[in-house]
Amino acid sequence: MNSLTLNRALKAAPLVALGLMLPTAAQAQEAAATPEYALIFNTLLFLVGGFLVMWMAAGFAMLEMGLVRSKNVSMQGLKNIALYSIAGIMFWFTGYNLMYTGVDGGFIGSFGPYNFPAPGADDGAAGYSVASDWFFQMVFCATTASIVSGTMAERIKFWPFLIFTAILTGILYPITGSWQWGAGWLAEMGFADFAGSTLVHSVGGWAALAGAIILGARKGRYGPNGHITPMPGSSIPLATLGMFILWLGWFGFNGASQLAMGTIADAGDISRIFANTNLAAAAGAVSTIILMQLIYKKIDVTMVINGALAGLVSITAEPLAPSVPMALLIGAIGGAIVVFAVPLLDKLKIDDVVGAIPVHLLAGIWGTLVTPLSGSGTFGVQIVGILSIGAFTLVASSLVWMALKVTMGIRVSEENESLGLDKSEVGVEAYPEF
Repeated sequence: MNSLTLNRALKAAPLVALGLMLPTAAQAQEAAATPEYALIFNTLLFLVGGFLVMWMAAGFAMLEMGLVRSKNVSMQGLKNIALYSIAGIMFWFTGYNLMYTGVDGGFIGSFGPYNFPAPGADDGAAGYSVASDWFFQMVFCATTASIVSGTMAERIKFWPFLIFTAILTGILYPITGSWQWGAGWLAEMGFADFAGSTLVHSVGGWAALAGAIILGARKGRYGPNGHITPMPGSSIPLATLGMFILWLGWFGFNGASQLAMGTIADAGDISRIFANTNLAAAAGAVSTIILMQLIYKKIDVTMVINGALAGLVSITAEPLAPSVPMALLIGAIGGAIVVFAVPLLDKLKIDDVVGAIPVHLLAGIWGTLVTPLSGSGTFGVQIVGILSIGAFTLVASSLVWMALKVTMGIRVSEENESLGLDKSEVGVEAYPEF
């Protein structure tokens, strides 16, 4: 274990977030010796970080509603409201315990609902308010489901999507999360993923990839002889707003993953995380702009939007340790991944409406793979983590999608797809004047 990893392990030892539902006697003693203001600031970090990540739900909604066609905008709004709500309930019902309770170096935690302390009963023995930890972890879970929503837009039925969301947020995401953040077998090996390039973003990306392959492309998207029919989104302003909301929320996503704010050293590290996060996003956007100009002679703003997001995903696996040049490089390569992966998916006839697979899956893999250059993990262990989490999520998601396809169908009819899901499934058109 390198010094950076050891420092984090020692600092985070009393944290329930690393896999202990209840603190041990030694941890309780350590927390009792911690100044009360430190416990309060630790709690505040989780709460502020949590509502910033919750605000990312609005960013995903705006981004998706801007990038789908006008006849499907209401459906994307509905799906994002529903998936956030379902994720919250499922993470309480079993997700949190499955991810953090009784993993003990293994592969899975415990089933069952999470029990909050009674009013006035939380004594800070965990190092912070345990309910604040639950809230912070829950919004990460919801982010994973948001990734799937955009990829499969414009042709998936509403109810099968919600069933998959419940399984993803209540079972699949918590299982792979337990392998690292729940002190499972990958944590024992030394796998590094500070805020979830793989554990959140690639998991969502793998689930989206499985769904997109099984669901199939939108009608008319791909023609003979490699012809691709452009299907422009409804609102570039809305998509741009969504990107900036996500960018803002990412400061909570990465910054609060420091897990403590009770000392000036922690506050300084959080500030450094903010700076690296912002620089990586900027580098992702700029690299996309330059590559689009060089390759296509025109700059597609939707690609630049995704380039910035890919920079954010890339830096999420290790936002603290990199130097400024390294953070810029990590983000820039994330943006480049988008430029080259989007046309590759089209060649493979994998229809990803919003570009979530390049942004979250591929940039997430890149960000996780490169952490050893900043002193976190080893290349061998990082590869093991990427492959194991990817294989589990892809296979499990494929089985769920196939089961839904066989039993109730996951795709709307050609007539309803042509009409638009706002009319056929929601009954409320986002732009009725059109």
